[in-house]
Amino acid sequence: MALTIDKRINNTLILSLGGNVGDVKALFIKAISRVEEELGTIVKKSSLYATAAWGVENQPDFLNQILEIETEYKPEKCLELILALEIELGRIRTGKKWGERVIDIDILFYGSEIIDSPHLKIPHPFIQDRNFILIPLAEICSDLIHPQLDRLISVLKNECNDPLEVTKVF
Repeated sequence: MALTIDKRINNTLILSLGGNVGDVKALFIKAISRVEEELGTIVKKSSLYATAAWGVENQPDFLNQILEIETEYKPEKCLELILALEIELGRIRTGKKWGERVIDIDILFYGSEIIDSPHLKIPHPFIQDRNFILIPLAEICSDLIHPQLDRLISVLKNECNDPLEVTKVF
């Protein structure tokens, strides 16, 4: 009888965390713990950054952080787990785009894959337009190449015209 070895192939998943309601720092700590329990090993995490709300004014500033994870799950399963985690952590989807929220977890990249389905777009379509994503992303993955734009994250960060100030919290 031949023995087979179950080889798990890990894929690099890059997520952004954002929130501006409640104790966001404490919620991020819980979210990071739950992401590691559900999705895989956290390889790197950026510092925590604060920025004014993007797209809608007159709401509290957001905190943002980027995570690099090694996962065995496919992108669709990652999305399913992330949506469940957001609900568990208190996110209520109101349908209001760019509104206040306790937690927002977005898939930015899944390896170098490009996915354009009605429910999942990878890479995230607004990465190159948002300093609150590019600055923490460049902190941990500056040499990453955006698979659609064929440009380094560090270059995209330097070229970004987003006027919102991004401040490192810790």
